[in-house]
This record gives sequence, C-alpha cells and structure tokens, in this order.
Amino acid sequence: MVSMTTKKPTGKKKDTTEKKTTNPRKEIDKLKQELTNKDDKLLRSIADFQNYQKRMEKELILKEEEIKKKYLSELIDINELLKKAYDDNDPKTGLKLILNNLNNFFEKEQIKCIDCIGKMFDHNLHHAVSTIEKEGCDDDTIIEEVKKGYMINEKLLRPSQVIVAKNKKK
Repeated sequence: MVSMTTKKPTGKKKDTTEKKTTNPRKEIDKLKQELTNKDDKLLRSIADFQNYQKRMEKELILKEEEIKKKYLSELIDINELLKKAYDDNDPKTGLKLILNNLNNFFEKEQIKCIDCIGKMFDHNLHHAVSTIEKEGCDDDTIIEEVKKGYMINEKLLRPSQVIVAKNKKK
C-alpha cells in the first residue's frame, strides 16, 4: 500500500486578493498626466484636421480659378473673333472662323451633339416641348429639333429640345 501524505489545515486562510503597493496619490498623478497627454493629442489632431480643411479649401479655390481661366480665355478668343466679324465687310468669313474655333473647342473638350431627328424619343436624352399628330409615323418619333442637345464624355450636358410625333388615327 502506498501512503499519501496530506496537509493538515492550519486554520489560516490565504489572502487571494493582491494588495496594490502603489500610493493612491501617485496613481492619481499618473492618471492626470495620461489625461493631459491624451488632451494634447486630441487638440493636435483637431488642429491638424482644421489645417487640412483650410488647405483643401485653398486648393479647391485654386482649381476653380484655373478652370475659370481656361474657359474664359476661350471666350475671350471668341469675343475677339466676333468683333472682327462685326467690323468686316464680309462677316461670313469671320463667322466661319468663330464656328471653327467653337467646334475645335468642343472637340477638345469631348463635347458632341446628340443626333435625334427620326429617332425614338428617349427621356434620358431629350426634352419634348411639343407633340404633333402625324400620319405614317411611329409614336414617339422625333420629327423636329428645337434646340440641340449635347453630351460630354458620354454624359448628358444638355438634353435636346424636340417635337415628338404621335400617329394620327383616321
């Protein structure tokens, strides 16, 4: 037989809770310092964000001015050509220059006319200003363009204003 030794209870209970050996005053000072550091970090982050916002606003304004400058210089060129055409004895040549200048500008900016006469009405590209009953045509066929529509980079810039046919019933 194997003998086992067992401990006899001594009557004393072991303390399972650890006592903190730090001074409460030191702990408070440490927490205050951490709070001060966090406040400082927060204030710096807020200041950084505000500086970022100001920088973005300035960059946006500069970009807007740059775009304005680009388009206004094109308009100035057209204005000068219009003045020359007005003063010219044969304004047709001046007007041709202006139209060529505008068409080159549109091409450069990837602006294209919407071809719509004879096509079916599409509310995404066209704005119907009127409907006319007409024999021998399909409903919703565009029969007249009142004002040209334009696309820029495959997105609608301005819808075509059109007159749409409705089949006349006998």
